[in-house]
Amino acid sequence: MGLVTEEVRAKAEMYTGDEICREKTKCFLEEISMPNGLLPLKDIEEVGYDRESGVVWLKQKQSITHKFEKIDKLVSYGTEVTAVVQTGKIKKLTGVKAKELLIWVSISEIYTEEKEKITFKSPTTLSRTFPVSAFVVPEEVEPVKEEPVKEKSSEATEVKEAVAVKEA
Repeated sequence: MGLVTEEVRAKAEMYTGDEICREKTKCFLEEISMPNGLLPLKDIEEVGYDRESGVVWLKQKQSITHKFEKIDKLVSYGTEVTAVVQTGKIKKLTGVKAKELLIWVSISEIYTEEKEKITFKSPTTLSRTFPVSAFVVPEEVEPVKEEPVKEKSSEATEVKEAVAVKEA
């Protein structure tokens, strides 16, 4: 990992464990104004982010291939993904490839335009632009827990009520 030096690691926020790493990945993507589904990694072992230099790294147990259904594109994520990030831009990206026709093309830069479009560039300066919506994953909303409705018991319930009686 060329970008991730010991100096960068010493200054970075680092997290381990899949659940917290997924959460932190979504947080940092939101922080740099990128869609939350851009890095759909699985079994993440480590995430690091040095805000000062913008260096980010993610390690997962094994490479994965993900299909972005809305644009019908396959993207491969290696066991280590590194980049330098800033608002609206991911540069010096390593570990990510997209399938174009019959070949896998490395992606070296991603940037958003006008909040509606996202562009992916290869080291050979080839680029493709897609709608940002293709990389947005709806947030999971926890259902509101309702109190269980108490069923009427077959047992008799004693009712105590005071009624004022007037004599006529």
